Amino acid sequence: MPAAMTTSNTQIAVIGAGPAGLMAAEVLAQGGVGVTVYDAMPSAGRKFLMAGRGGLNLTHSEALPVFLARYRAAMPKLAAAIEAFPPDRLRQWSEELGQPTFIGSSGRVFPRAFKASPLLRAWLRRLDSMGVQLKLRHRWTGWDEQGRLVFDSPDGQRATEVRATVLALGGASWPRLGSDGGWAETLGSKGVAISPLRPANCGFAVAWSGIFRDRFEGQPLKGIELTFGPHRARGEAIVTRTGIEGGAIYALSADLREAILSSGQATLHIALRPDLATNELVARLSAPKGKQSFSNWLRKAAHLSPVGIGLLQEAAVAPGASLSSLPAEKLAGLINAVPVRLNGVAPIARAISTAGGIAFDELDADFMIRRLPGVFAAGEMLDWEAPTGGYLLQASFATGAAAGRGALNWLNEATPSN
Repeated sequence: MPAAMTTSNTQIAVIGAGPAGLMAAEVLAQGGVGVTVYDAMPSAGRKFLMAGRGGLNLTHSEALPVFLARYRAAMPKLAAAIEAFPPDRLRQWSEELGQPTFIGSSGRVFPRAFKASPLLRAWLRRLDSMGVQLKLRHRWTGWDEQGRLVFDSPDGQRATEVRATVLALGGASWPRLGSDGGWAETLGSKGVAISPLRPANCGFAVAWSGIFRDRFEGQPLKGIELTFGPHRARGEAIVTRTGIEGGAIYALSADLREAILSSGQATLHIALRPDLATNELVARLSAPKGKQSFSNWLRKAAHLSPVGIGLLQEAAVAPGASLSSLPAEKLAGLINAVPVRLNGVAPIARAISTAGGIAFDELDADFMIRRLPGVFAAGEMLDWEAPTGGYLLQASFATGAAAGRGALNWLNEATPSN
């Protein structure tokens, strides 16, 4: 049965009600065109709200050249969009919505309310006042033979004719919040080149011993430094039942992921006391143990947490040897370079974000898909990744704005002048 036709004053459809899609809708509405935002979920911005549960990290305050370098290989493709809508502009935009921001001790930028919900509510009110329509529970399934957008809706299958479309459907992480990556097959069938979707800012699998896993699952490793090849990251990590995750892990996740996908494993080194000079650590570990147990002595001498000591005990040592038999120099070296073998990547459904997506070569300078004239793409659908720290949201907002401007340009060029 053909899809029922719907009619409205919509000139442009935005598919996806996350940060990229809503920003595209705002830019389009400011340009004076009719906009309808479609989303498969029952409410807008579900992943955005999830991102703000622990404090909404909107962007980062570091200098723009340093900021842009965080996008690594994708930086040349994202630079123009972020320079047009930089972190300072994002902060101003938030303040205009009644949500002033502040810079945290790490340089990250947060709304003073520290939550996503007040910002999202204010944003949706603004969009409504601008005439933007929001159609929820509308899952986009592609195009029909007439080139109309087709949706599965509560009222059945619907087809809608529009002059342009902005796709902002997200990646494939946290699919229960709406971004399931289903669009990849739809666009791939149209010949659009798509880099395989992979987990980013994700955890990794470790074959912990049963004793370590049962005792330390959920425990944090604080104030550590991680090293993988030439790459280093400071912060925290969390021991999980199946492996390890957390902010410091996420900072190295792209390199760790590629190594594991290439060779099946990667060895990460963890410094438990990175700020303690080696000679001082050796001196502390040379002190007599007396009648203390080895673990208790190690806790006091090196100021290690129980989970840190457990991690040391998990580390590979010579057959038949034990931590207590190591000389002070070797024990100090192990404390600040505990080898942890990662043997798998956590599933994409549990990742914070997604790597891969629409290849930038498929897009023109206005974020239009060259093979699909009048169809634009933004946000996490595109082939880029970035660490946590505000970079993910900043690029989503910025590319959404860029795609909105591109769609306006498309309409203006397609409309004959009088």
